[in-house]
Amino acid sequence: MKMKSKILIGSAIAFAALLVALFLARKQFVGGPGSPTVEGSRAVTDGGIKIPGWNGRVDAAEERAGMTLGAARLVEEGEALHVTTGPAVSYWKTDAMASGDFTVKAIFTEPKYMNLNSHPHPYGVFIGGNDMGNPGQTELYCAASGNGTFIVRGFGPEPFKMNGLLSGSNSAIHKAAGRGQPVTQDISLSVRGDKVVCSINGSSVASYDRSTVVGPGKLTSTNGYYGLRFAHNTDVFVSHFATSTK
Repeated sequence: MKMKSKILIGSAIAFAALLVALFLARKQFVGGPGSPTVEGSRAVTDGGIKIPGWNGRVDAAEERAGMTLGAARLVEEGEALHVTTGPAVSYWKTDAMASGDFTVKAIFTEPKYMNLNSHPHPYGVFIGGNDMGNPGQTELYCAASGNGTFIVRGFGPEPFKMNGLLSGSNSAIHKAAGRGQPVTQDISLSVRGDKVVCSINGSSVASYDRSTVVGPGKLTSTNGYYGLRFAHNTDVFVSHFATSTK
């Protein structure tokens, strides 16, 4: 009996060690920043920020994997912004700040769903940006994917999650008809009194007390810069990016 217990304990330790090793080497696996595999962040050609007055920062994990802003691309095409990633990145305008009660929104169009990835990747808007462009950068974002799911996450400055380990689903979120088909999402984040609300396509999909998103390990304040947020390997057009106090 004692021998069996020792074997079980030894197996458990070995399994735990394997998990730790896989975690530490995650950039070598599908989805890891800078990974050479199909779902790793792949640098785009002719990358960089091509619009005056805009700034950006790739995630810390992407930086550690050697990715830079030059590995993603932000350009203006007609009346829309065209973003192609590359590494996961946040973009903001130099003078784009909001405080008090406000709403930040934009319309995102993925012309060819999943054309740069093998599974859905989200995009959306962020608020509460402070210490921008630095290791201490904070932000809270709501982002949707073309399969009907969404995430509410942030940096404080370490990553934190508000709506579960993976993602949430809501019938208001549009689903692409299939891979390579277009899909559009109207996404907004609002601060109203003591509430922070994410709405997608006109419906509230998540609501939080302000106190749950501000504090140690989260935002320093809901006041600050606002902007756009993209996961790695996405190809998205953005229009009607604006803020209001209504």
